Amino acid sequence: MKRPPLIVSSLVLSSALLALPPAYAADGKLHIICVGDSITAGVGAAAGGSYPEQLGALFGEKAEVEGFGVSGSTMLKSGDSPYWKSSLYQRALESEPKVVVIMLGTNDTKAKNWTKKSDFAKDYLAMIKSFQVLPSKPKVFICLPCPVVGEGNFGINEAGVKEEIPMIKKLALEANVGIIDMHTALEKSPDAIPDKVHPNEVGAALMAKAAFDAISAVK
Repeated sequence: MKRPPLIVSSLVLSSALLALPPAYAADGKLHIICVGDSITAGVGAAAGGSYPEQLGALFGEKAEVEGFGVSGSTMLKSGDSPYWKSSLYQRALESEPKVVVIMLGTNDTKAKNWTKKSDFAKDYLAMIKSFQVLPSKPKVFICLPCPVVGEGNFGINEAGVKEEIPMIKKLALEANVGIIDMHTALEKSPDAIPDKVHPNEVGAALMAKAAFDAISAVK
């Protein structure tokens, strides 16, 4: 399945030269997809500077990275804009990935959504399984959400993110998936999140490095 090349950022780190683990290099390029909301879509970053694009730059020709970010989307099926109902979710399922990175939950912290937080882990687990059962048998990684600076913005808040973190850590163990700590990657760099929610291209570079290290570490 031929896909158009991604525009890559100039923030290419030397770690892009590292070799992929043999288990991932067996069929040539590693196909990685990034599922998420506006942060994955690159809102807040300069053109070509989203974290999926910068992740692609780190892997270079060893991997093909595609972003499936839908602005405003929630993990909660009962949220105000469920990722489940987006056309990109269906395209992600059909894309034959070998690695899936899921980062949803930021929009779930909005008050109107977080009243249904009792369903968050259940819905998250269902999404993980929807990718695990694909014929391509991808390795799935789930992300601890990016920090929200100060009092937050757009109804999004750090208090909700901190409630989600232990839930996501527990899910990673339950579902036997990898975990990428985007929260720690950015928590000491508030200036890289100028609108308090969306990392700019500098913040996206930190996210890409966290994802690169986690994916590369799997043997």
